[in-house]
Amino acid sequence: MKYLTAFILLISIGLSACKKDAVRTDYDKSYTKWLEFKAVSNNSYSYIANSSLAFGNRSETKFTIQNGKIMARDYVASRYKPGTSQTEVFKSWAESGATLNTHSDGYELLTLDQVYSKAKTEWLQADKKGNYIYFEAKNNGMLSSAGYVPKGCMDDCFTGINIKEIKVYVKEIK
Repeated sequence: MKYLTAFILLISIGLSACKKDAVRTDYDKSYTKWLEFKAVSNNSYSYIANSSLAFGNRSETKFTIQNGKIMARDYVASRYKPGTSQTEVFKSWAESGATLNTHSDGYELLTLDQVYSKAKTEWLQADKKGNYIYFEAKNNGMLSSAGYVPKGCMDDCFTGINIKEIKVYVKEIK
């Protein structure tokens, strides 16, 4: 009986250790990919946050980060031309240096470190009983969507971020 108890205890410890490793979430895997990218890129990159509304309006906010600091934010909003399937730009602007954060539209100024933090502590922590929670990592394993939508909402209720692309920042030579 003593050997059987010891055997069961060893099996239980072994299984619980495996289970802990297996519980590594999609967020954790994506965050690891982000840290690898951040190291390789010297924390200098650009990313595009995008959104589209139910009636065809779309926007993109491009962030340029150099050595972990936001250097520029560019915004473009478009919509369908009436009666066609063609889109037209109806608003655009660019900010850098002292003009950063001088426009109210576009995504808020966030580095990807801040995006991952907000995803972990806010968007992915929304109440699961009242919300649908979303997380995807389609940017070479890095975050492409994190957020939630209240159950029962009909359209344009997503709180979070969608990221279209993440690239290493290469300084342009002028």
